[in-house]
Amino acid sequence: MESFQWLKDLFTTTDSVAHIALLYAVVIAIGVYLGKIKVFGISLGVTFVLFAGIVAGHIGFTAPIPILNFVQDFGLILFVFMIGLQVGPGFFENFGTQGVKLNALSASAILLNILVMFACYYIFFDTSNPISLPMMVGTLYGAVTNTPGLGAANEALQSIFPDGAPQIASAYACAYPLGVLGIIGATIIVRYLCKVRLEKEEERLKAMEETSVDKKPYKMHVEVTNQYLEGKTLLQVHDFLNRDFVVSRIVHDGEVSIPNRNTVFHLGDQMLIVCAEADHEAIVAFIGPMIDIDFEQQDQPLVSKRILVTNPSMNGKSLASLHFSSVHGVNVTRVTRHGIDLFASAGLPLQVGDKIMVVGPEDAVDRVANKMGNSIRRLNAPNIATIFVGIFLGLIFGSLPIAIPGMPVPVKLGLAGGPLIVAILIGRYGYKIHLVTYTTTSANMMLREIGLVLFLASVGIKAGANFFETVIQGEGLLFVLTGFLITIIPILIIGPIARIRYKFNYFTIAGMIAGTYTDPPALAYANSICSKEAPALGYSTVYPLSMFLRIFTAQIVVLFFCG
Repeated sequence: MESFQWLKDLFTTTDSVAHIALLYAVVIAIGVYLGKIKVFGISLGVTFVLFAGIVAGHIGFTAPIPILNFVQDFGLILFVFMIGLQVGPGFFENFGTQGVKLNALSASAILLNILVMFACYYIFFDTSNPISLPMMVGTLYGAVTNTPGLGAANEALQSIFPDGAPQIASAYACAYPLGVLGIIGATIIVRYLCKVRLEKEEERLKAMEETSVDKKPYKMHVEVTNQYLEGKTLLQVHDFLNRDFVVSRIVHDGEVSIPNRNTVFHLGDQMLIVCAEADHEAIVAFIGPMIDIDFEQQDQPLVSKRILVTNPSMNGKSLASLHFSSVHGVNVTRVTRHGIDLFASAGLPLQVGDKIMVVGPEDAVDRVANKMGNSIRRLNAPNIATIFVGIFLGLIFGSLPIAIPGMPVPVKLGLAGGPLIVAILIGRYGYKIHLVTYTTTSANMMLREIGLVLFLASVGIKAGANFFETVIQGEGLLFVLTGFLITIIPILIIGPIARIRYKFNYFTIAGMIAGTYTDPPALAYANSICSKEAPALGYSTVYPLSMFLRIFTAQIVVLFFCG
């Protein structure tokens, strides 16, 4: 047996680096594999790492508390920062007319979650016990399946209980599984309460797609028949019409050319125009009718090419400032960003990772490609400096004390809120300070998942020592019950309001509910019953603000009411 002493030491010498690395490897691997098991088509995903950590902590497979605290906090920082970096570019664009309504409904549901939590606290728990309310906060974030909120609440509690904060992860773990089921179940109940028929909802979506006029690029061929335009330049026509459009090719006297701002219009000229779909009727009415012509068959060495923007010096530069037509002799007709086609308006700033459609002579297009970078290899290289510059700024911002009258301690955005806000701002405006914020989706997901599993493993290991006493001998069943109420009551209120008062499509509502609870399994369910993109649109519209509010309100509730 002595020959295996080294193996025993590896598992029992808690302060060795090898033991700590082994602990995290075992807990995370087991948790990830078990999280893939589906029950009634639903899995808990990486959140099962928390339960694996609880078991490890309960049997004494643990590590020094300072190490666990560091890994927990670093994982949380990495997780929320990568979320902010991902949602940042679209954060402020989600507040159109429909977006404002969806986000207002989502914020109302978040407020209702908190109100139901307090109602359950006063009805079911001993309010004289100083740890009852913190444990209810843990129940809240398990019920709404929001791990970053748990991290933010944990951090705020440490400032109030310096000698040892309550292990609210126990309550979180009690409420989480039924929270996942409750979100999907309540979404289904809303369907029956509002007498929704899925086939009719699909038909409504199809009809809306056919009649809606959006901002997608619209390509058309027109002929100049307006006598007023004879002898006018492209710039004069553009300014008079006051609509954004790009003339990518023009045929004059049988010769195809790439126009620039000084190109003169003549009656009978034929041109290929790209504009926003909402503007195409006005442009046709002013210039002339649409015609059937194939520019590709003209005997000219003109090409269309998608070019990838990978040159960091292009980050943040507007299309107008790059003088594509006047200097390079080409036109940019549209820009694709995060899989979405954008109209190439003059003021649109380019970002690393954009794809631009360039039309012009082949040699000129190749020169533009070299200028833009057009290197997938360069794009795949991680911009790791931006991540750590952002984390640095986020930690400083999160540490700023904000004194509020009546608060026991100054409010701080902390390790979760500070990096999240800075990441959102960098993701949206980083190009203005020459920060390249592009990260491939796979790289973002990898860093985010690493941060999440490190956080969950640490929280679980620390909570494991007293978990079973809390659940079995304590108020575990009460956490499960109150968590279920916190989950379903706001959905059963907000869902019908969204349907009856605001007439939202049911699939959009299902996506909005999933985004409000930041719950991927609920989104997967919504996608499974709809062939369109309405659930994903509802989810992505409210997700950024919901994630921010979950993290921010966690700290506000703890600092205001638990101090």
